[in-house]
Amino acid sequence: RRLRNFVRCNFTTGRTCLRCLKGWLEGLSGIQDKTMELAHDGPLAIPLWINGRACLTVGNQLFDVVNPVTGVAKHRVPLCGAEESAQALAAARDAAAIWTGLGLSGRQDKLAQLATALEGYSGHFAKLLMADRGVAQADAEAEVVAAVQVLRADQLGQSGVLGLVVGAERPLLAAAKVAPALLAGATVVIKPSPKAPSAAFALCELASRCEFPAGVLNVLHGDGPAIEGLCTAGADALLFAGAAGLRGPVAELAARNATHFVVVN
Repeated sequence: RRLRNFVRCNFTTGRTCLRCLKGWLEGLSGIQDKTMELAHDGPLAIPLWINGRACLTVGNQLFDVVNPVTGVAKHRVPLCGAEESAQALAAARDAAAIWTGLGLSGRQDKLAQLATALEGYSGHFAKLLMADRGVAQADAEAEVVAAVQVLRADQLGQSGVLGLVVGAERPLLAAAKVAPALLAGATVVIKPSPKAPSAAFALCELASRCEFPAGVLNVLHGDGPAIEGLCTAGADALLFAGAAGLRGPVAELAARNATHFVVVN
């Protein structure tokens, strides 16, 4: 497989988008179609986010993101494996020196900028949560508020080059739980649930707009093979934020590959 890089895009703000995500922010103002066609049959594909850019693998199996209330699949994601995992982790590893070099105060400033930006686009993110998970608007808005609070916290977490596996239940809040690790100087590959990938992808794009160094935050789509790929590629630790039912299988994958496993609260 190979990764195809696309032009820089701004999904969270709705200013520009890739044709592979046409309709991503349907109904929001300012969307311009300046992109490439990727999927010609079925739902349109959400790319990976690696090294500060949207990209999509060629030849992967695709997973439909189905709204559990409407039963409609508006998007799909590639189910990645070891090769894409290694490329995402390599991008995170390459960014580590720049990110740690900012110092604690510099990283605090970046996370504060991201929290403020997320707060500013709270309505956009709430719509992403509603589209993926079929949750009520009030619940989606509450999750965005909680994610902003997590990004503004000053707790230090795990350092190193890390993977973060995110469950589908509260995907934005779970992705935001990367903040303590980022504050400690970690660089991270987020592996969201294929059932609810939109918020994590948009959060990484928003971080790029806040001028996070490329590679500090990355998104890798998939399931077991993608998670195991992060372990075999040499992640310093595998973090987990999700439901207890998924925790065991993810912990087993980490143990099988002698990768440190951490549950983040």
